[in-house]
Amino acid sequence: MIKAKSIHKFYDDLEVLKGVDLTINEGEVVSIVGPSGAGKTTLLQILGTLGKPQLNNNSTLFLNGVNVLKLNDKELSKFRNKNIGFIFQFHQLLPEFTALENVCIPGFIANRSKNEVEKEANEILSFLGLSNRVNHKPNELSGGEQQRVAVARALINKPKVIFADEPSGNLDTVSAKKLHELFFTLRDKYNQTFVIITHNLELANMTDRKIEMRDGLLVD
Repeated sequence: MIKAKSIHKFYDDLEVLKGVDLTINEGEVVSIVGPSGAGKTTLLQILGTLGKPQLNNNSTLFLNGVNVLKLNDKELSKFRNKNIGFIFQFHQLLPEFTALENVCIPGFIANRSKNEVEKEANEILSFLGLSNRVNHKPNELSGGEQQRVAVARALINKPKVIFADEPSGNLDTVSAKKLHELFFTLRDKYNQTFVIITHNLELANMTDRKIEMRDGLLVD
């Protein structure tokens, strides 16, 4: 599913990623842990095609069989919309839209039909226990509900892989536990791959594989 080789990233003279090699299999739920400043978020952004590494002759990044480092910006945007979902610590919901409308946006960007997207969005929101909240705007939802809407939005185009950056970092203990369990339910239902950055050791220890990162490198 994900095969990254020789991933480097510099910010001015600071080398944040020092040649990361990583393989993640389809259907795996993988956590990446490590201290602040280790390069976790930078790596996640590059794996998720939101950032670009410094390239050398050995650099490759295959997602679902495609070397995304070879795609131009237009091709990359299309690939990202179809194949990748994102869940962030801060939900990034658009405040002027309802839960249903927020979930539908990636589907509309993909030029899917309105009826199809709205039907699937309602089904996902119902699956996530939000059938009675579809017409509520983000400020009318609890933190846990907002995060589940963000999960639904990440799922609407049936992506192959979900990248999550501290997804439960803003939630209370009960909501965080429910969200963690949800990732595994979704993996079992849709066979999706999850790559999760977290400081939550309970979540990290639940995953199929916990990868530690220090000083821009993965630690065995």
